[in-house]
This record gives sequence, C-alpha cells and structure tokens, in this order.
Amino acid sequence: MLRLNLIFICIFFTQFSAAAKVSDQTAGPRLNNGKLYKYSYSAEVLLDRAKGTAEESTGYRISTSVNVNLVWRNPSNKDEQLIKILMSDVKIENVNKRDNKRNIFLGSSAKSILGKDNLAALEKPLILHLNFGKVKSLYSYQKEHAVITNIKRGLVSLFQLQLSSGRREEEDVSGKCKVNYQSRQNQVTRIKELDSCKTADTGFTSHSKVLGVSSKSTSATVFTLEDGFIKSAHSEENHLLSLNVRQAIAAKIVSKQLLQLVKIEAGPKETAGKEVKSIIKTLDPKYVSIPLAAETVKSECKGCPTLWEHWQSVSKEFEPKNLSNSTAARKFLSLIRTMRKARKEEILQVLRSSSSSVLPPLVDAVTSTQTLASLEAILEFLDFSDEEGLVLQERFLYACGFASHPNEEMLKALMGIRNGKIGSNDIKESVVIIMGALVRKLCQKGGCELPAVVETKKWILEGPDSTEVESEIKMYLLSLKNALLPEAVPLLTKYSESGSGPISSIAITALQKYDVSLITQEVKKTLNRIYHQNHRVHEKTVRTAAADLIFSSNPTYMEVKNLMLSIGSLPHEMNKYMLSKVQDILHFEMPASKVVRQVMRDMIAHNYDRFSKVGSSSAFSGYITRDPDTTATYSLDILYSGSGILRRSNMDIMTFSKDTQLHASQVVIEAQGLESLIAATADEGEEDLESFSGMSAVLFDVQLRPVTFFKGYSDLMSKMFTATGDPINVVKGLILLVDHSQVIQLQSGLRASAEFQGGLAIDISGGMEFSLWYRESKTSVNNKGAMVVTGNVTVDMDFVRAGVEVSFETEAALDFITTVKFSQYPFLVCMQMEKAQFPFRQFLTKYESLASGKHYISRKGRREIVPGSEFPLHQENSNMCKKVFSEGSDW
Repeated sequence: MLRLNLIFICIFFTQFSAAAKVSDQTAGPRLNNGKLYKYSYSAEVLLDRAKGTAEESTGYRISTSVNVNLVWRNPSNKDEQLIKILMSDVKIENVNKRDNKRNIFLGSSAKSILGKDNLAALEKPLILHLNFGKVKSLYSYQKEHAVITNIKRGLVSLFQLQLSSGRREEEDVSGKCKVNYQSRQNQVTRIKELDSCKTADTGFTSHSKVLGVSSKSTSATVFTLEDGFIKSAHSEENHLLSLNVRQAIAAKIVSKQLLQLVKIEAGPKETAGKEVKSIIKTLDPKYVSIPLAAETVKSECKGCPTLWEHWQSVSKEFEPKNLSNSTAARKFLSLIRTMRKARKEEILQVLRSSSSSVLPPLVDAVTSTQTLASLEAILEFLDFSDEEGLVLQERFLYACGFASHPNEEMLKALMGIRNGKIGSNDIKESVVIIMGALVRKLCQKGGCELPAVVETKKWILEGPDSTEVESEIKMYLLSLKNALLPEAVPLLTKYSESGSGPISSIAITALQKYDVSLITQEVKKTLNRIYHQNHRVHEKTVRTAAADLIFSSNPTYMEVKNLMLSIGSLPHEMNKYMLSKVQDILHFEMPASKVVRQVMRDMIAHNYDRFSKVGSSSAFSGYITRDPDTTATYSLDILYSGSGILRRSNMDIMTFSKDTQLHASQVVIEAQGLESLIAATADEGEEDLESFSGMSAVLFDVQLRPVTFFKGYSDLMSKMFTATGDPINVVKGLILLVDHSQVIQLQSGLRASAEFQGGLAIDISGGMEFSLWYRESKTSVNNKGAMVVTGNVTVDMDFVRAGVEVSFETEAALDFITTVKFSQYPFLVCMQMEKAQFPFRQFLTKYESLASGKHYISRKGRREIVPGSEFPLHQENSNMCKKVFSEGSDW
C-alpha cells in the first residue's frame, strides 16, 4: 500500500510539473479572430547633458497610426499566431515645442523628410509570427532602407510579451538580451538587462579605465492588458555616458515608445491553413523573413569636406608656434575623425604635400587614427633606414605607444621595422621599448595569445640574456617595463641585483610598476640584500629604489625595522633621504604607515639620533586635486651625493579614478661622476663612475626612450661652454588621450552613436645648468599642455539627425625647479613646484538637421580662470628657499 502511495505521489508531481511547463509556455498575448485593433504609436528620442531637463532636450518624434489583426492561428496551438501590422499617417516632428524660427520640421511632411519610396515602404504591412508570446519570425519586403526596417522592428518588439513572471532570454531589435517579467493582475512590467544584450556592433575604448567612459543604462516597458491582448505599452530607455576622469562631461539619451489602443472594430477573418509558409505565400509571395535584430545603418556625410580640404583648413594650427594651445588639440581631434573615413591614397597625398614644419604633428594625427589605411600610409611614407628622419620616426613610434586601442597589425608593423634596416640607434631602441607598450595594451584587451604578441613576448624576455652590451640590456629591460609581463618578474629580479647601477635601477623601477601580489618573498629577499649590501656594494640610487619598493609592497615588521635601523650608518645624504621617506609615508598615510608606526614604538629604531639627521635630500607627496571623480597626487624624491651635487630627481604624477590608477607622468633626472668638478670625494661604490647626466620619462603608463644631456668629461666640458640655457625637449607632440566609440541600439529601432575623444598637446622639457664660477646649479622640469575633450552623442536616421556635444578645454603649465648653492657647506637647496593660472572652458552644443539642409543649433559656454599656486613641500625646504633667495642669485 505504501509503495502504491509513493507511485501515485510521483505521478501526481510529474503531471503537475508538466502542466506548469505548458502553462509557462502558453503565457502569451492572444488576438481575437475577426477583430481589427486600432492603435496610436509614437517613438521619440531626447538628447541632452546629464542634468538637462526634458524641456531643454533636443531630438525628434515619429508618430503613426497602427492597425493590427489576426491573420492565422495554429489549429493545434492557440498561442501560435500570424499577426498583420500596418502603419499609416506617419508624422515626424519636434519632441519639444519651439517657435517657428527654430522648428526645422515646420512645413515638412513625412513624405518630404523620408522620401516617397521610403514612406511607402514604411506603410507596407508586415507579418509577425508570434508563438507563446515570443517572436519567431518577421516578414517584410526586400531592398528596404535599413532605417525603415529598423523602425518596423522597434514597433514589433512591443508585441513580444510573456504574461507570467519570470526571467528569460529574448531577441528583439536590441539583440539577444536577458529580460525580467513581473506580472500583476492586468499589468506586466518588462525589465531588459541592457548590459547583457549581444549585438553585432562593437566599438572601442581607451585602454585605461581612468581615461575611459562609463555608461549606465536602464530599460523598462509597462504593458496593460485587456481581454488577453495589449491595451497599452509604455517603454522608456535611458542611457547615461560620462567621462570617468571628469563626470561633468556626460550626455544622456532618453528613448520612449508609446503604444495605445484607440478602438476595436470588426476586421478580417483569419486564414485557414496548417503551415506558416503556405499562409505567408498566400498573403504575398514577395514577403521574406527578416531577423528581428537591427541592421547596421551606414550613413554618409553629405557635403562633408574631403581629407585634403579639411587639412587645408586646419594646417596652420599645426605650425610649431601654435601647438601649445587648445585650438591645436581641437583641430587634431577633428582631423582624426576625418582621417578615419579616408583611403590610404588620400592620407599619403596629405603627408607628401605638407611642409616640414607641420609634419611632426601630422604624423601624430595619422598614427593616432588607428585604421588599416592610416597605418599603411604612414609606413609607406617613413623611411626608417634614413638617419635624417629621426624626428618623424620617433613621433610615429611614440604615437604607437600612446595608441588608445592598438591592434595586432600595429605590433606586426613594429616587428617589420625591427627586422629591417634602421638608420638610427635611437630609433632601434625606441622600436623595442614601444613594442613592450603594445604588448601590454593588447594583453589588457585579451589578446595575449595573438601570434604577434606571443612572438614579441618571447623575444623581449630572451633579450637581456642574449647580449652583453649594456645599452642593449637596458633597452630590453625598458621594453619589459612597458610590457609588465608576470613571467618577467624573475628576470627583472635577477638584473636588480646582478646588473650595473643603471641596469639595476631600471630593473627595480620596472618591478615598482607591478601589482603588489607579484612581488613575492623571493623578490623581497633580493631587494633587502640590495639595500643592505649583503653580497656587493650598490650605488645609492639602486639602494634607495630597492627601499622604495620594499615600503610599497606590504612590508613586514622586521623589514621596516631593519630599514629604519640602517638610518645613521648610511652615506650622509642617503640617511636624510630615508628619513624623509619614512616621514612621507606617515604624513601621506601610505599603505606602509601602519607598520611604520608599530616599528616607531621601539625606541631603538625611533630615537633622536636617527631622526635628527640633516641633509638636502628629501621625499614628499601631496595632492594636486581631490574630488569625487578623480584624485591626482604628486611626489618629489630628491637624492644628492655627499658632495651636494644632484644624484637623482624623480617627479611622479598619479591619477586615480574608478578604483584604478594611471601613471600620468614621471620625469627622472640623473647625474653622476661630477665630484671632480668641485674637488669633492665621491660616495662609497661611486668612485669610478663616468660623468653623466640624463633624463627619463614615463607618460600615461608608457616608458619612453631616455635622453642623455652629456656623457663623459669631454662631452660635459663641450656642452658647458656651448650651452644656450635652453631646456632639452623630452616629449613634444599631440596625443589621442581619450578614445571611445560605441553604437547604442535603441528599442525603438533608432540607433545612437557615442564618441568621446580627448586630445592633448604636450611639451615636457628639462635641463641641468651648472656654474663653477657662481658655485650654483639648477635643474628644471617644465610641463606644458593643452587639452580638449569632446563627447558627442548622435541619433542619425539618415533623413533626420539630432545630437548633443559636451566638451571642455584647458591650457596649463607645471614647473619643477631645484636650485643648489654649493658656495658654502652644508649646501643650500631650494625646490619649487609651481602651477601657473590657467583657463578652463566648458561648452554644450545641441543640434538637429534634415537631409534637405534645414538645421537648428544651440550653443552655450562657461569660462573661468583657475588661479595659479605653488604646491607645498616639507617645511625644511621652505626654510632653505628663504635662505637661497635672501642671498640672491647672480644667474
């Protein structure tokens, strides 16, 4: 008896489960036979800045009458239906009321806007195959304009509906999306998860999240039902796009659809039959099945200038004297947009006909375009075997390094250059260094297994051990510093300890760029051996770099204690540097500050003798800006030799946004072997160093080829007597900093395109002046830049276009100057970091236009002057500067 009961229960639940599945399947809307459902339908789109109101928005509305009737129902399945949908009385108009002067739709009809044939195509009936509330097929006519077909798809998407609550994947005009249904009495709400939608359209964005664009999207449709079918459907879709680094630069898209039942009349009877195909053929043999997902709309710019015409209108802004202003950056962006539509021959024509003065920034623009045509054109134009073409060749390579979304073809191009004849050794170094930057960006995009990336990774990993030439080892290590390959950590660790001073410094600074999780115990053991000189004597620059990395890599209590116990037994200036580093960690609340405070409770490690060391070296960090969107910090590390001559100056600017960081810039000036000039004694381990001074720069996470000021005593003397006092240029050019493009398929069938671009005209220079006569030296790092960022969102129906552009521009300068007076001992050292006042301009443009040429434009702007300032450093520096300038300077 128990067994029979169990069997009965199992059968009952099996049948109940099956019934539940059938119930879920049949939960779709049904039309009544012999009825004609008459609806009003409108689809509108509004565009504005993020905080704009609906009344201020630009955009347009398409409205029409819609007749719906049942054509056929499957005799064995009442939820499988063929539905006929017919649009008529089409109108296109403003979303918001405007006076006659600003209303471009005044006096225009749908026929005049769309054209006779397109309007006729829109008003042709389409057949919808609906099964269990899901669209199986859509039947329309061939050779219709993609925009017309997409509008039909947008309307049809409102008839796809599940009457019961639940989550499923649906395909509609937006693509395949996950959808949530919430059912309550005669109302159903459909929430579409827009982030899940899979479409054929793909865009691109900047490799760095800090420089990228964030988007927030929502989509909800509320259906009311009557007698099993749709009485009304109200859909609203919102998209907000904002620049991560400055979220005030943002635009929004609001798309609405409204389907409202007007009345129900007597209509045609359903057609008898069993198969869908035969029914469709009976209705009209010209019907073809079309996918529900939207088609790509290729719009052509009517009346737009050619690339040659565009270049002629902007070329003056690319002259050297104009490159430091925001106009040059704005024209740079516009030129890239035009070049992305140009053919290789058009680009070559511009390159070959331009004067030498504008060629460097033009090369920046062509390379930043990042199309196959532009890459082929620039490679054909440049001759890397020519020593005289170094400037243009390096501009091309740097633009590759800064590329916003490089592809494998760009890396292959550099591989081809590397394997060919290169006239300049500097260019050979730059090629290898920049290849590392491309490997990193391609790996970030998931392209680490691309053949060119795999080959390049293998080559640069084997590079340092394949040569004994120091300059080549440094070249490979700098490339690895750009590539940031996890598998390079053991190799960099080895060269940190075994290489010469310059090689060890590069290897350690490369390790500093890795995530803390990759700095293993083995790496930290090596760093501690370097700092404490357990195996060999190291230069101060190497030891302090090792200490910096230990402090920033989750140091243990004993590691910090040993570092602090060393203070007092180090070379004079190194004592002061380490003391400043500890104090900087505490005042700036760096991650190691907690451990440092624990160690300082031990009076052996923290006492007056250690913490009263004097000297000129220092380490200091501060904030450039702190706001909800972005935080920018600066750090200045200065290390002097015991004789008081600059050994290393390091200025870093970091930008933080969206939980990620960007190494915006780093400028390092190094000098060595200059003690003989003032008859001083070199520090331990640095007695035999060759006279040298140079500069190294990192810009937007890309290590550039280091620049040498002089090398060797004779070179130093020659340059001292011929020096003009002008700084040496490190980086100068135009950089495509922000580059984001995407297509947003709206449920209404309309398509929005969003483009955010940021251009930077930058000039970083530096120099070191040395006067034996006045017993004084100066080092300077000068950063000048002009930046323009634009965000443009457009809904282009080919016949009607509406859009909004948000943008800002600014020009700024940041100077860092170190003055050393060694006419007395201890030396007087003054550091200054100054920001000049700069303008900041923000603009908002809204526009609408018709294919006929009628257009409407609204422009608004806001301008302000941001006051200049001198960034604070430690109090000792302020006291020293008072002494330096109170004594005056004879320079």
